[in-house]
Amino acid sequence: MKNLLLIGDSIRMGYDKSVKKTLEGKVNVISPEENCRFASYVLRNFHEYFGGLKGSEIDVIHWNAGLWDCLRLFGEEEPHTPIEIYAYYIERICIRIKKLCPNAKVIFATSTAVLSEKMDVNFKRYNEEIEEYNKAAVEVVKKHGFEVNDLYAVSASLPEEAHSDAVHYYTPVGTEAFTEKVLSCVLPALGMDENLTYREDMYKDKPIGI
Repeated sequence: MKNLLLIGDSIRMGYDKSVKKTLEGKVNVISPEENCRFASYVLRNFHEYFGGLKGSEIDVIHWNAGLWDCLRLFGEEEPHTPIEIYAYYIERICIRIKKLCPNAKVIFATSTAVLSEKMDVNFKRYNEEIEEYNKAAVEVVKKHGFEVNDLYAVSASLPEEAHSDAVHYYTPVGTEAFTEKVLSCVLPALGMDENLTYREDMYKDKPIGI
């Protein structure tokens, strides 16, 4: 059975359970219980997310990082991670993945759109900045030969009711949309072309950090 590793923030936590349930008995899906937060956190903890496997045993990695990096807290004029530093950490993550998981096919997922007008003034994100951070990350990951899964485009196409709050999509509509998009990318990478019946296992807990 092939091994699929899903890494990312609370957006990833909104689809990983349904991906795992849909692939049950066909693919070993691994994902950390924790929110993987910002890019520097992913870099620091990447080697701890293998679920007891060796990095060389992982066949496909689907990962994201960005929403924590472009967060503006308490009216700050700059995002948490300046975009050039964000790109620097994305670069280092790419190098780390290649070093520790040399056999894996790698897919980077773009950060998703938010409802900025519904966010607290002290806890703010803007889609214009998310798009810029996505652009910076995509430029880096493509240089390393990684595939890109444009979850931002999926999120921007969803109705407002697909949101469970201003940032997340912990609803039946949102969960299915992201799960299906992730599956459309990881299945070919896993060498699978079969039609699978979507099986929902929706994340219902309150997000740990956003």
